[in-house]
Amino acid sequence: MVEQDTIKLLRECDAGVKMGISSINDVLDYVSGSSLKNILKGSSAQHERLKTDLQELLGEYRDEGKEPAAMAKSMSWLKTNVKLKMNESDSTVADLITDGCNMGVKSLSRYLNKYQAADEKSKDLAKRIISEEEHLGADVRPYL
Repeated sequence: MVEQDTIKLLRECDAGVKMGISSINDVLDYVSGSSLKNILKGSSAQHERLKTDLQELLGEYRDEGKEPAAMAKSMSWLKTNVKLKMNESDSTVADLITDGCNMGVKSLSRYLNKYQAADEKSKDLAKRIISEEEHLGADVRPYL
């Protein structure tokens, strides 16, 4: 049970981190302010470090991880592009990032509760990802 819950939690974390990286990269070209761009680039780098940590843990369980759901990725891309075509501003970018962070915190918290038998290293990593999402959401609020 511990190993199954651990792998399931790590897979969901992997998909979430990949989605976060993709979402940040999708909006970077639309950012005009250097301070917001720096916040997003810093968070992208942190997400990449978390992804590396995830890959290491997944490797210990001989698991390849999980890609974000195609539908979720498509809907995110569509929402991002429609909103930015209507209003290409740092405020719109901050709004999109805030929504993504909130969804990430919500879903990873749900998985953390669902897979309670996961090992502590995996739960700690999930909590670090949640913390990064909360931190990014707070950092972009002044741009809303």
